[in-house]
Amino acid sequence: MSVPQPDLQSGSFGARLRGWRNLRRLSQLDLSLSANVSQRHLSWLETGRSQPSRSMVIQLAEALEVPLRERNQLLGAAGFAEIYQQRGLDETHMRAVNDALRRILDQQMPYPGLVVDRAWNLVMTNPSTDALLRAAGGDRLTSKALAPDGKINLALMTLHPEGLRPLIENWEGAARVFVQRLRQDLRQTGDAQLRQRLEDLISMAGELPELELEQAPLLPMLTLDLKLGPEALKLFSVISTFGTPQDVTMDELRIESFFPADDSSDRLLRDLFAG
Repeated sequence: MSVPQPDLQSGSFGARLRGWRNLRRLSQLDLSLSANVSQRHLSWLETGRSQPSRSMVIQLAEALEVPLRERNQLLGAAGFAEIYQQRGLDETHMRAVNDALRRILDQQMPYPGLVVDRAWNLVMTNPSTDALLRAAGGDRLTSKALAPDGKINLALMTLHPEGLRPLIENWEGAARVFVQRLRQDLRQTGDAQLRQRLEDLISMAGELPELELEQAPLLPMLTLDLKLGPEALKLFSVISTFGTPQDVTMDELRIESFFPADDSSDRLLRDLFAG
């Protein structure tokens, strides 16, 4: 089911501000308290009776947790120039970021580590991730069905019936958590095209039955159980982001580090990497 979504990429600043407030399910009073702005002034900004300063746009965007890409759009709607640049990781000014990401993934060895953008496209991997993907399906995971635009997408690879899905032995539990992450992304972004993409991915998971927690003891983290031929690989993951990004690219990157959940999985990962 599609999530109702106001148009956050067109219209006046006031209309976009009201759209973001509604998306965050905040009243004018809630936002005024969070942003330290009077409710009357906020109301006038939304109706266009008052025009914001550049600092006020940023202040409200921070209170609404608006991503940097959409903050630039809010600034433009208010008549100001963009302040957050978007640079590729291969550009000179981003060399330090690129090197830092590579070091993080290298330190993760011999365990898998990867970097994805906000659309879940793979941006960077370490050799252990490459070895794991080869063992899980090789060329099949980079086929046109799973990478129609030439980009390998982690979400599509996980949820597609021809991707990793047949190998995930704890599919119902793992898919439920993965879909929750996609829904969280859906709530955060104001990009209509990305929202539609995320909705399509969520629908791909299909109906998931209610999880019966009493059937098994609860673990402190969710594991991803993969069947690799005769071997069973149990993984859990940790997600990291940049704490105070000032660049659109950095704001949208996520680092996912995978770790073995038991000794046999640890040995299997080391064997895959060594092989």
